[in-house]
Amino acid sequence: MSTDGVTRRLPRAQRREQILDAATEAFARTGFAATSLDDVAAQAGVTRMIVYTHFESKTALYQAVLARMRDRLAASTGAPDFDHFSIAGLLRVAAAEPAGFRLLFHHAAREPEFRAEVDRMRAAGFAVAHQYLAPTIPDPDWANWACHLVPIVVQEAV
Repeated sequence: MSTDGVTRRLPRAQRREQILDAATEAFARTGFAATSLDDVAAQAGVTRMIVYTHFESKTALYQAVLARMRDRLAASTGAPDFDHFSIAGLLRVAAAEPAGFRLLFHHAAREPEFRAEVDRMRAAGFAVAHQYLAPTIPDPDWANWACHLVPIVVQEAV
């Protein structure tokens, strides 16, 4: 919003990114249920109608925020070909976008309609850990335990 109270016209792609940035902050602050589209619009400095021109619903907006963060993490960590640089990539994204990271791994995990997204990511984390750890841990029960624990520890440590 400009200093005279008039919303500045931005190209559609830029406005969409502005709304996604604002939605990430707003949803990370209070979660999906407690955040309204008016909250997102105020955070973005636009009207609710402008939000609706880019996203058909609050659910669609939330899904877009989660997908954007998931895609940024995938690009930064080298998914699906993880290597010894993947943790550094995860840390870079989490440091650059703490609200998005918190939203994806904490808020979305507690929202029933978005839980499946987080579960898929956790399953992928288990698969990566299993790929690298299982061959080094002789007992299959201990290997499975470690492979479930490592992604959780990494997320919580971040």
